[in-house]
Amino acid sequence: MYNKALLTSRPLILVLLLTAAGLLSSCRSTAPRLDYRELAQASIRLGIDIDLTDNHRLYIEASKWIGVPYRYGAHSRQGTDCSGFTLQIYRKVYHRKLERSSEEQRQKDCRTIRRKHLQEGDLVFFHNGRKTKQASHVGIYLKNHLFIHASTRHGVIVSNLDEPYYRNHWLCGGTVR
Repeated sequence: MYNKALLTSRPLILVLLLTAAGLLSSCRSTAPRLDYRELAQASIRLGIDIDLTDNHRLYIEASKWIGVPYRYGAHSRQGTDCSGFTLQIYRKVYHRKLERSSEEQRQKDCRTIRRKHLQEGDLVFFHNGRKTKQASHVGIYLKNHLFIHASTRHGVIVSNLDEPYYRNHWLCGGTVR
């Protein structure tokens, strides 16, 4: 009455259909939603190649601050100082509250790390040459020796840790706890 081949292949077909449906639905729900235009603009503004494995929120938010003028004691897009800049980026990207000064961020918010262990989003601290054990400047490490910070002369810019000034005034890196 029933075809034996049809009876034995029906469970196999059902398993294949259920597996395919599961894979297709899981791909749709876990695929990241990327705004490629926004990433491209961030890449251009920062002068950095942004990979799929990078923290896109960090790069997009940081790129919006490029060119913001330096203003001591401020922390908005109308003007900011270095610790105000890191405070705002961490609030927006990581939903973390940082202390207000560079030295307090170093002491209270971070676990000290060496330069060779820096990872994307870590803080980088510098001294001013007089007080060599105290942070007077802070930025956020991006990658490939590049970091973003609020410079007193140029406002928010991307700089290289290998530039002589930053190499000579390096204090430490910090992973936010």
